[in-house]
Amino acid sequence: MITIKHIGKIKANGAKVLVAFRTLPGESNMALVLPVAPLKDEYHDSIMKMVETDQAQEVFELGEIMFTRTFPDGRPMLQALRADGSLIKVPTDTIVMTPTPGSEIDLHQLNVLIAEQKNVAIDDLYTFVSGAPKKATVEEIVEVKDLMRDVGEPNIPKKQEPLKAATNEVLSDKDIAKSYRSQADAMYKEAARLRKQADDLDPIPKKATKKAEETSDA
Repeated sequence: MITIKHIGKIKANGAKVLVAFRTLPGESNMALVLPVAPLKDEYHDSIMKMVETDQAQEVFELGEIMFTRTFPDGRPMLQALRADGSLIKVPTDTIVMTPTPGSEIDLHQLNVLIAEQKNVAIDDLYTFVSGAPKKATVEEIVEVKDLMRDVGEPNIPKKQEPLKAATNEVLSDKDIAKSYRSQADAMYKEAARLRKQADDLDPIPKKATKKAEETSDA
């Protein structure tokens, strides 16, 4: 029987969830999960296929790969789900992990076992997330804190304020174009940051490609 990581259910109602982060910095008794039933079909099918990939099964936290993958509509998975309010923060003792149809284990109990195997405290499990500092407070964490921030604070570029014309004036094409460029700049910066995250998670192919290009240019 194939074991699939990151899949669980809510104890209270049996609703299926994906566990994006099994613990949170400074809140080892809390997890960030994604209820899958409310997702639109396009998102549901895309993320379930991703969970079954070797890459998703190899990462310590599903959120690591969700941060680098996109939905068919081009939206980054983790950021899109947080922006849509799909991710919820719940106590670890309210989630049951179901790696196979015939086996169950409380997420809290699983975290205890993983911490024992790694010879660390449960409070330090978050440090095994790719890019997480080994010792830090929640306030000191930068990139990882952004990934694990409460769902009410999505990690996406701030929307540019809609461009408004002065009273009784009509926006010119130049004004509209300026607004579009401003928004594009913000999106470009976010894309660059995501690219860096992807390179940090999977640097070998990127470096090999760069080396091949340099050899070709020479």
